[in-house]
Amino acid sequence: MKTLLLHCRPGFENEVCAEISDQAARLDVVGYAKAKPNSACAEFICSDEGGAERMMRNLRFSRLIFARQWARGEYLALPETYRIGVLLEQLSAYPVCSSLWLEVLDTNDGKELSTFCRKFEAPLRKALTQAGRLKEGADGPRLLLTFKSGREVFLGIAEADNSAMWPMGIPRLKFPRQAPSRSTLKLEEAWHHFIPREQWDQRLAAGMTAVDLGASPGGWTWQLVNRDIEVMAVDNGPMNEELLESGLVGHYRADGFAFRPKRAVDWMVCDIVEKPAKNAALLETWIGEGLCREAVVNLKLPMKQRYAEVKRLLERIADGLAERGVKASIGCKQLYHDREEVTCHLRRL
Repeated sequence: MKTLLLHCRPGFENEVCAEISDQAARLDVVGYAKAKPNSACAEFICSDEGGAERMMRNLRFSRLIFARQWARGEYLALPETYRIGVLLEQLSAYPVCSSLWLEVLDTNDGKELSTFCRKFEAPLRKALTQAGRLKEGADGPRLLLTFKSGREVFLGIAEADNSAMWPMGIPRLKFPRQAPSRSTLKLEEAWHHFIPREQWDQRLAAGMTAVDLGASPGGWTWQLVNRDIEVMAVDNGPMNEELLESGLVGHYRADGFAFRPKRAVDWMVCDIVEKPAKNAALLETWIGEGLCREAVVNLKLPMKQRYAEVKRLLERIADGLAERGVKASIGCKQLYHDREEVTCHLRRL
């Protein structure tokens, strides 16, 4: 298993290659990254047989910025018929797995393969179980089969607690019809990614306070109000009337970068379209000065050197907080609902 396969948003293959190469160098894993433009995936080919496993053992998947999913394994050509038999034969050299996910890449070809995967999964699961290669609920890695076509599949494995929470890293979130914009899903996905579900009632509790910078028309404010959190919505643009009538939203027509609350709040969220350095500085200020306890801020990305720019900004935030003597956890991810941006989460410790 010398190959590490990483899913990503189409168009961000170079960023995945740059990031995983950076991490491999840090871990002294020799190899090279490669990807085709708009393929929605990248590969890191390790020189040593155990290189991919060592990388996955020493890296937390949740800390990777641009990868949606990963698995270590190899490609397998499939015949037109008797696919299950060929898969069983190849998987006899793999460890017994505790769960099975059939995945595709986030491309038009991948979407067309989804129907095939849905039909193929049940007979494959049955055959794997009967052959003793799949023992659901037992200890063992997850078996991740990424189909590039009906004739080619990547046989991969990953630890369930160190890989994506959803198949292909794509959350199954339903757009709430009451929300005024689809951007509402960005904040909900951010909470899923950065906050363990069992901590939501504590860290997103009713009666908390929040500031939403650049709030109009209220997509992110809606998520906060839905948790019964009081919101100061800051934007010169109009806010959704139903939100204003909720009794939990105060609308402040002001510059989001100049606004400061009279008292510290529990949360600050921001999806202002601005240069990433300016949003990063805003994030550092709010956490560094104790204006909020937790924050979610989107950083819009430049056209070139996107990984290098994000890495530089995260280091600047970390250095700035260290100079202030502030300890904080820092997370960053290109979420499924993000586009030319990444989402940062900071929490004071």
